[in-house]
Amino acid sequence: MKVLLLNGSSHRAGCTFTALEEISLVLNKEKIETEIYQLGNPELRDCSACQACKRLGKCVYNDDVNIFVEKARSCDGFIFGTPVYYAHPTGRILSFLDRAFYAGASAFAYKPAAAVVSARRSGTTATFDVMNKYFSINNMPIVTSQYWNNIHGNAMEEARQDEEGMQTMRLLGRNMAWMLKCIESGKKMGILKPVPDEKIRTNFIR
Repeated sequence: MKVLLLNGSSHRAGCTFTALEEISLVLNKEKIETEIYQLGNPELRDCSACQACKRLGKCVYNDDVNIFVEKARSCDGFIFGTPVYYAHPTGRILSFLDRAFYAGASAFAYKPAAAVVSARRSGTTATFDVMNKYFSINNMPIVTSQYWNNIHGNAMEEARQDEEGMQTMRLLGRNMAWMLKCIESGKKMGILKPVPDEKIRTNFIR
């Protein structure tokens, strides 16, 4: 089993990475492979709603989004991490997730996911809410912890001092491992993922 963790921060070794690394260490102890994918700060296009992905099977803009989606296809669970910008996820991670989930929804569906949010002070719960909407629209079980998955600090050293936040990350890792193992056991017993009905789209403009 493997969990793919996305660091949506521009900083490769900042507060968001600190939280993801703590989760990764717990998952590794549970014999689950992990990879932290560093989004960094490349130029990243927004979704242009061209819908070419429906024809191509991938996003028309060939960048980190397509690389990540291909990795996601062979993974069993996901952690998406973002810092808070103006009480909101970063614009970069929103552009990334808009395109990844629209072009590659099948790579994520029915796989457990969790959001992790880091902030100097506030805006964490609003950001957390936005991130979770990607999972809840795509048939993904959401993994929780003892508190909302937030960590506070303005630098890596400060984030590590947030003992409650770090504990929340460790429990999140254990909960993710537990859910993945339950799903794996279910598969061995012949319990397969649900087969969705054909989607009904209701538009209210007649």
